[in-house]
Amino acid sequence: MLSLLDLRARIEAGTLTPAGAIDLCRAAIAAREPELRALVAMDEAAAIPEAGPLAGIAVGVKDIIDSAGLPTQMGSSIYEGWRPRGDAAVVARLKRLGAVALAKTTTTAFASSDPTGTVNPHDPGHTPGGSSAGSAAAVGAGLLPLALGTQTAGSVIRPASYCGCAAVKPSFRLIPTVGVKTYSWALDTVGLFAAGVADVAHALALVTGRPEIDRAEAASAPRIGLVRQDFAEPPEPEAESALMRARRAAERAGARVTDLALPPELAQAWERHRFIQNYEGRLALAWEYDAHRDALPPRVREHLDVGDGISPAEYDDARRHGHHARRVLKGVFADYDAILTFSAPGPAPATLAFTGDPRFNQLWTLMGVPCVNVPVPGDRLPVGVQVIGRFGDDGRALAVARMIEYALRS
Repeated sequence: MLSLLDLRARIEAGTLTPAGAIDLCRAAIAAREPELRALVAMDEAAAIPEAGPLAGIAVGVKDIIDSAGLPTQMGSSIYEGWRPRGDAAVVARLKRLGAVALAKTTTTAFASSDPTGTVNPHDPGHTPGGSSAGSAAAVGAGLLPLALGTQTAGSVIRPASYCGCAAVKPSFRLIPTVGVKTYSWALDTVGLFAAGVADVAHALALVTGRPEIDRAEAASAPRIGLVRQDFAEPPEPEAESALMRARRAAERAGARVTDLALPPELAQAWERHRFIQNYEGRLALAWEYDAHRDALPPRVREHLDVGDGISPAEYDDARRHGHHARRVLKGVFADYDAILTFSAPGPAPATLAFTGDPRFNQLWTLMGVPCVNVPVPGDRLPVGVQVIGRFGDDGRALAVARMIEYALRS
């Protein structure tokens, strides 16, 4: 993979120019993109700034995020050829930092569940996950050092786990969603993919203007609660093995890891995530559903049909459960610095017709807390683990994840 930090170090040392760094990405894309199918479009005439903390860094932009000069087609025929006039807020920020929005990456239609044509970079017979399929695959395959995704249930952390790269779904609203196609205004969160945890921490600090995120350190003996989310179906053996390897690595690094059973209020909120997602999706995609229902792919249509049958009372009840669960989770973090859990049920499923199950992600998206995927080396197909932090404490979550990542490599 291409490390953002490595590229920037070489540029600062004078051994690589920003244009040269972009050329490395273009060469990797030429070599692997025909089989990977991770990109929707490229900006062949993109200006390459010479200055800025992200000069020379090519970014993949998920195809529900506006970027001037490139189409934003939502993974749907309904928006074929649509070109926004301006950039989404996060893209504008990246450009101000010197980054180049080089490519649009594939997304499932409207960032839902219908698969893209993208394949897993480690085995083309396996899914890359979704909905941020192209962003995860492009970073995991070494085409790009940084990519944008979004998560409404598990669309950043799960594909990162399947494709073997690091990723962060930050605290809710830390990165603005202005210029991003809405599915659920209570859940949608912009996230980042990069080669390693240090790369995503550095990028998040720059994108948000919060250098303390990158400077945060894990305590000398961080308190980590190991959570299996027993209210969900059990994981596959590979996911359990990855979690145990991560636990042992954390303990070698000095962490105090204890098993943690989440309070029942968290399970009750987990069960209601789908009510919020489907109800808001039906409202957010009202025009598409009412005017172009037959053009919607089957899984999107099915989810919106379900949302059409959810009453406002059921939605309000789900929101209340979520609000209460956040207060309960805040109490849990009084005793823990981070939570360690599964990123996905197992390795990427051996199909391109299914993007995988987000059951180990949806609670944390509803809670709005920072989530970090840490790749766990050792298997032919990648499996990651997920580090969860308290709301607004993204720096500490990333620091604990970085500690575990380093220990896993030692």
